[in-house]
Amino acid sequence: MAKIAFILLCHKDPEAIIRQAQQLTAMGDCMAIHFDARSDPQDFQRIRSALADNPNITIVRKRVKCGWGEWSLVQATLNAVEAAEAAFPRATHFYMLSGDCMAIKSAEYAHDFLDATDADYIESFDFFKSDWIKTGIKQDRLIYRHFFNERKRKWLFYASLSLQRKLRLARRIPEDIDIQIGSQWWCLRRRTIEQILDFTRSRRDVMRFFRTTWIPDETFFQTLVRHLIPAPEIRTRTLTFLMFSDYGMPVTFYNDHYDLLLAQDYLFARKISPEAIELKSRLGVLYAARGMEFQISNEGRSLYKFLTGRGRIGRRFAPRFWETESTLGRERELMIIVCKKWHVAKRLVGRIRDMTDIPSIEYLFNEVDTDLPDLGGIQVTLGKRTRHRRSLMRMLFDYHDTNRLIICIDPSNLDLLNDFGGDRSTTRILDVECRFTDDYLLGHARRIGLAGAQTPQQTLERILPTIRQDIVHEGETIRDAGFGSYTRIREIDSSAENARNLARFLAVSEQKAHEILDVQYLFDD
Repeated sequence: MAKIAFILLCHKDPEAIIRQAQQLTAMGDCMAIHFDARSDPQDFQRIRSALADNPNITIVRKRVKCGWGEWSLVQATLNAVEAAEAAFPRATHFYMLSGDCMAIKSAEYAHDFLDATDADYIESFDFFKSDWIKTGIKQDRLIYRHFFNERKRKWLFYASLSLQRKLRLARRIPEDIDIQIGSQWWCLRRRTIEQILDFTRSRRDVMRFFRTTWIPDETFFQTLVRHLIPAPEIRTRTLTFLMFSDYGMPVTFYNDHYDLLLAQDYLFARKISPEAIELKSRLGVLYAARGMEFQISNEGRSLYKFLTGRGRIGRRFAPRFWETESTLGRERELMIIVCKKWHVAKRLVGRIRDMTDIPSIEYLFNEVDTDLPDLGGIQVTLGKRTRHRRSLMRMLFDYHDTNRLIICIDPSNLDLLNDFGGDRSTTRILDVECRFTDDYLLGHARRIGLAGAQTPQQTLERILPTIRQDIVHEGETIRDAGFGSYTRIREIDSSAENARNLARFLAVSEQKAHEILDVQYLFDD
């Protein structure tokens, strides 16, 4: 059975570290603790004294003063790995943790998970080809030498970098390794750890190279694992659940995140707030539990994105530069059907298509597989369609040889409605308002990734009112936008009233509108 040697890097809150170590080793696992040499010596002594009698814990003696982005973090990790490898010969896996991490599954579940697959778990993406680095310097992390901490000595850091660029002091990357990048939170098998330690002793050239790279904790182990271990034995993922905000800051978890954390397909999570006393207590008990079953829904990231994105409805301050002088044409009429229930809009469009000569296209800005003609590649992806929206629409008008065209748009695409509404062409909007049952909202949540088949009922009960209010808010925002040619049909209105409004939208007779709407299943789910 799997036996985990936790590699714990920490620098504060000794009482929390002691509790964390005791909880994780109580189930037979073990731990090597590296306490930052910059931290209070009294805190270090408190940790040593409290854990001295625990045979499953070793305190790293070769402590390092750690700094963010420096080699010191990797060196501290290597010191802890060496200590754990020597102290715990029966450890099968080595799991990297911080003091902000806590288990979100039981030890029983974690051991079974690791036993099920003979693999290493570590993010390792190609440094140059992947988009893992979102902002800041990239290639310069490697090809120039970094002697100063960017956060503590910013001026010296960038002055040194600028001087090396000016003097063309770029260096070569060791030719036989492909630099990889990824999260520092990994779980590696014992034989992988042994190969890494052997590599560090035999390849001093590679060690010298990484010692002066910037943020090597995101590249060192990731590169060595990919260099030493066959690809089929690597799972390019972390077993620690973590999220980042839009500003690149780690998301912190609090007391009310317990159910969400347990539903994620991970063994640990970071960062747990120091103030989340109840959450820490419940997770501490969880690791020792036996016979627990976990319903994995894995909707944490999509749910976080949805909830934090509410209220961020923005409008473009100016047209795209390629659309500044662009228009669909004064003589043209774009007719937009806005409906949250796509199947309802598609039924309506099908009836209009059958009973009029107005060309119509379904959710071309929402569904990549919408039936579109070949327009030279502009239609290939949703991103291209949206970026070149007016050009796309002009080409569709030309393709269908018409001055009247119907399209469907989801009500969340307010920027599209504002853009087309501000064009010199005539823009008509038909808002199709439907009723939403809890069953429909649940299906909608699953379709967009906010819930899964195993999402707990308590979570569903919390998010359904939010989703319902979000849909209501989208409709109110469209009505408040003040579009000139705005019409609405509603599921709760009479057929006569809906026919009048549809006739106004299509510029057809009310009799024709009645014929179009004369289907009992139009609003059915």
